[in-house]
Amino acid sequence: MHETFQSEQKLELKKEHLEMEDKKIVNVTSAWWVIKITYLLTAMDLTYMFMQFGIVPYLATNLGLDAIGFGYLQTFFGILKLLGGPIFGRLADQFGTRAALTLSYLAGSLCFLLLSVSSSVPLLFLSRVPGIFTHGLPGAQMVITDLTTPAKRADALGKLGVCFGIGVILGPSLGGILTTKFGVAVPCYVAIAGYLACALMALLCIPSQTKPQSERNEAQQGASHSSSVFSFHEIIRLLTLPGVMDVFLIKVLSVFPTGVFLIMLSIISIDFFGLEVAHAGYLMSYSGILQMIVQGLIIGRLTSRYTERSLLMLSVIVLCGVGIAMVLMTNVFHYCLIVPPMVFSFSVIGVITDIILTKSVPVSDTGAMLGISASVTPLIRTFGPTIGGFLYRQFGVSSFGYLQLIVNVSLFFYLLKKKIPQKEEKTQ
Repeated sequence: MHETFQSEQKLELKKEHLEMEDKKIVNVTSAWWVIKITYLLTAMDLTYMFMQFGIVPYLATNLGLDAIGFGYLQTFFGILKLLGGPIFGRLADQFGTRAALTLSYLAGSLCFLLLSVSSSVPLLFLSRVPGIFTHGLPGAQMVITDLTTPAKRADALGKLGVCFGIGVILGPSLGGILTTKFGVAVPCYVAIAGYLACALMALLCIPSQTKPQSERNEAQQGASHSSSVFSFHEIIRLLTLPGVMDVFLIKVLSVFPTGVFLIMLSIISIDFFGLEVAHAGYLMSYSGILQMIVQGLIIGRLTSRYTERSLLMLSVIVLCGVGIAMVLMTNVFHYCLIVPPMVFSFSVIGVITDIILTKSVPVSDTGAMLGISASVTPLIRTFGPTIGGFLYRQFGVSSFGYLQLIVNVSLFFYLLKKKIPQKEEKTQ
């Protein structure tokens, strides 16, 4: 009995010590500073991630992988990301976002290390496996969600779009230049060093726990559902909470037509628009710049003035117009006119649905919910090439416009019928 009592005392003292350490960290490292560091880490992470877009196809071609084999490689990677999103979110909820982000950056460095030694097709496939834990953007969303009030959250999350735009613009260019001048190994080494630097910065600058103390107490109570990071039952439980499945389906369906079209854009740019490969890359940069503007400057102002429901309705209506324009599109100039409203709606829906979803679940599960939400992109990447290729071959470019129109008209009437979100309010 005496030994048990001493053991309990030691545990209590250890717990108090950890709480004091955590408070010390949070006091020294203000929320504002942590968020700024998170933006920097995200921009670096996405730049290295997009570097792969130039390296992996180059390696695949040199190793004799044909178009079908490359498709299998992309599908394999998409499935890994799809499975890893919810696991990563659960890990962040249980061990803290610092641990989750550090794991993501270390996994990214391992991806590039394996790429640098990929001398065969099996090794190339093996280099994709650490991708199951590379979820830097959802990790950044978790940090910002924990450290911001509802009044500032939409604007802070929207600014991650600036980081995404930086990655889209710098990543492929940097990867292409380094690969052309020095071969595949050098950009891989640059990315390895960059990811290791990100991991070190996360360890030094991100608090071990970013949730406020009161919310962490709630999280500890909520953790009794299941302690397993790999619990499929927990994912189902979250999706069946009131209002969650409706918003999640809206997120998936609204972005699916645009996502499928963007997957096929490189082929459409060359085959339908008649562009050179370099010019097709400019279209991607154009989209990235627009996304930086929309998410960095516009979304925060809109969310401070209009309700989440109003912004969802507006975005769906705009996407209906985008669908009509895509049906009529015949050249690249038309596409350049379509991109701004498409990027606007795509970005607004992404941010607003994430905010609604995090409000719809207990504080203990916000990380897991963001992880599930992040799985939408790999879901589209996994099945999008097959669906997009079929539509383009059988029905042409206009089919993407019809798909956009049909899906979003259906969503518009669904939103009219359902009260989404369940609590009508501005994000501010």
